[in-house]
Amino acid sequence: MSRMPDTEAFLRELLIRTAEAHGGYERDVLGGVYDEAWPRWYAAFMARTLAAEGYAIERPG
Repeated sequence: MSRMPDTEAFLRELLIRTAEAHGGYERDVLGGVYDEAWPRWYAAFMARTLAAEGYAIERPG
């Protein structure tokens, strides 16, 4: 598992990338319709992106 550098900056960049990707999804897939389920879409996109980059979120314990 990779160690995250500056966590706040890392998450900010990931959110920006996710928002940009979601904008394309709303435009291209949903035909410009507001996505009521955007939190689910964001979570899935972010989880896939983190996994692809070698990160894992683990519960302490």
